[in-house]
Amino acid sequence: MASRKTSKPQKNNEDKYSVLLPTYNERENLPLIIWLLVKYFGESGYNYEIIVIDDGSPDGTLAVAEQLQAIYGEDKILLRPRAKKLGLGTAYIHGMKHASGNFVIIMDADLSHHPKFIPEFIEKQKEGNYDLVSGTRYRGSGGVYGWDLRRKLIGSSPPPVCPAGDGLTPVRLVHGSRGANFVTQVLLRPGASDLTGSFRLYKKKVLESLVERCVSKGYVFQMEMIVRARQLNYTVGEVPITFVDRVYGESKLGGNEIVSFVKGLLTLFATT
Repeated sequence: MASRKTSKPQKNNEDKYSVLLPTYNERENLPLIIWLLVKYFGESGYNYEIIVIDDGSPDGTLAVAEQLQAIYGEDKILLRPRAKKLGLGTAYIHGMKHASGNFVIIMDADLSHHPKFIPEFIEKQKEGNYDLVSGTRYRGSGGVYGWDLRRKLIGSSPPPVCPAGDGLTPVRLVHGSRGANFVTQVLLRPGASDLTGSFRLYKKKVLESLVERCVSKGYVFQMEMIVRARQLNYTVGEVPITFVDRVYGESKLGGNEIVSFVKGLLTLFATT
């Protein structure tokens, strides 16, 4: 089947944006997030590719991804599956090996990150030639919708290959989630307002450098990326975003993850 074409001419520059989408049991969310990515990249005219890294989803996510590739074209949708869940950091490493862009965008595949913000990320990066641009829920018009109490305590977005948290009410819940970020700001002084979010744009070489140095797993991984960026004097820009809890699919956050978060935070404090 012929691939769909975007309606707007491609911008006249050499930049290309590789979107990494780690997935696990996202068959219901994947068609919509892909459609939105194609829509906003098409309207903005930026060159892009979407790399789906599925970790052996038992719900048939990979089969859905194959159908989407047939619709949008192999040049836009790249499938780089793995046999089982191996972790978020290794998913990024795996995806970067196949990324042809000089910029890499990481985001959740569960619709908690809206692709409409991506053109703002790109504009922000160009504005200051930032090494990375991070979506922030805690500045300007940023916000959080649909978190339960445990998610508010940690204030993190769930890693796509290790989903977490299930929102119970569509209410704006910002103050509790700021608690973890406040403690982290005091202990680590990272120079960024949102440490645990996973909606970011990196220069590819910068992301490769950071991933090589990060040792954390789970919820602390995204936080360590920002802390290491500060250590290496990388510049960080921020764009206010709205985070919405997952639309389809189940996710869980238990006491073990909260304990791991605290342990990881203390480890970073002791070693950075």
